[in-house]
Amino acid sequence: MSEAPLDQDRRTWLITSCAVGGAGAVAAAVPFVSSFAPSERAKAAGASVEVDVSKLQPAEKMVVEWRGKPVWIMRRTPEMLASLEKVEPQLADPNSDRKAYPTPPYAKNRHRSIKPEYLVAVGICSHLGCSPVDKLQPGPQPSLPDDWQGGFLCPCHGSTFDLAGRVFKNKPAPDNLEIPPHHYVSDTVVLIGEDPPKA
Repeated sequence: MSEAPLDQDRRTWLITSCAVGGAGAVAAAVPFVSSFAPSERAKAAGASVEVDVSKLQPAEKMVVEWRGKPVWIMRRTPEMLASLEKVEPQLADPNSDRKAYPTPPYAKNRHRSIKPEYLVAVGICSHLGCSPVDKLQPGPQPSLPDDWQGGFLCPCHGSTFDLAGRVFKNKPAPDNLEIPPHHYVSDTVVLIGEDPPKA
């Protein structure tokens, strides 16, 4: 039996069917494949935040949101910085050695920051996730010791933190306040969410 030549109409029909089928498969795959890419909301949740601190006055604090968390940026006075050494014997982890919220290497110092003047910390207590309130005025106050040097008080269970976000001894909070990754892109602009670029 000899092979009969393919009918031209049949060939055209096969080519058209394959082309339409292939286009349909691609059309069906596009939404499926694109679902693997992060949504805009997901991208925003992890996005870095650029903050201009040029208008922040000494002893003032501003709050920005990063990954759904409140991040404090506080400009400390020379007196506030001097208080950090005074309270160290009363602190649970003065050198930020605990690992639950590891402190970035560039903030493992007394002031827990890149620039001593500016504290950049996540304003969430390490105990149960409440947000501590400012108690910046030194001296005796309700719920605070008589030798209070200024800092933060968690109203939920009474944990206290110094002006570098370090927790005092014998408090419910198990760790210092978290220091987020950050670096300065200029003298007055801090980028929260990224560690400093490696030199």
